Amino acid sequence: MTKVSKTPRLLLMLATISTPMLGSIAAHAQDTYEEGAPMTVYGSVPSDLSGLPAGPDVEGIISARTGGKVQVRSDNGAETVVVISDGTEVKGKGGFLGLNTKERTSAALLNGLPVSIKTVQWEGGLLASQVKFKNGDLEVAQMVRNGTSQKFAEHDVAIDKNTQLAESLRGRMGDIDKYNIKGTTNVFFDSGKWNLSARDEAELCAAAGEAEAMDNALLLIVGYTDSVGDQDYNQVLSEKRAGRVVNYLQQACGWKPWRMLTPTGMAEADPAADNATASGKAQNRRVSVNVLVSKSVDGI
Repeated sequence: MTKVSKTPRLLLMLATISTPMLGSIAAHAQDTYEEGAPMTVYGSVPSDLSGLPAGPDVEGIISARTGGKVQVRSDNGAETVVVISDGTEVKGKGGFLGLNTKERTSAALLNGLPVSIKTVQWEGGLLASQVKFKNGDLEVAQMVRNGTSQKFAEHDVAIDKNTQLAESLRGRMGDIDKYNIKGTTNVFFDSGKWNLSARDEAELCAAAGEAEAMDNALLLIVGYTDSVGDQDYNQVLSEKRAGRVVNYLQQACGWKPWRMLTPTGMAEADPAADNATASGKAQNRRVSVNVLVSKSVDGI
């Protein structure tokens, strides 16, 4: 593997994930909706949401769930309780660069899952009309739920009784947004091309083998181009290069998809060398395979 040069800050920005702590939810009725206010559900939850007034969009990470309610913690620490009904549309998007969308059920709404929720107002609180998330984030949440050294027993009980679950989840995932970069391998391309040479393929599998030997390692794949061509062309080309490397790592080198962060095409941004020379352009036509380990589990 080649030594990490001048790009760790950019890679950390691309890899950033935020995970919340759990807060308790007290149950009492509200006359009007207030952000972060708890709520009690009276009667049956409607499946037909037409005619209900629109509520605010809620974005954040599911920090707790009980029965038909989820608690979402936003980046600023605010906690919002949202009711899930049979009329709630749940969608996960995935595939390369998130182009594929798949219908899901509310069972996919796990603790630790980043979500974007559209709401309507109902019974003094919020009812979800649509919930969206990334399939890759769901896989991570499922891994945490299943556990390796500990199991999370989830029961349909009041959220304020789940303190032990909250502390366990926070202990494992609290610092996942901070990564150590363990190494970077670059493969290079001819102008306008995204095919891999036999040497490139060997280097990719060697890099995957080294990463496999590290506990809790993830891969972040980033594609680049030189300055030849316009921005739109180079964006597509950098994505094709990143996609080709991702496919080879998974299909030929045996790297598991759930151990890979979302691949990214950066076009001609962040050049490794000066594009004014032929040799500089050659260094910029590359894909970087970055081995990351969360600081929260590094060395465990």
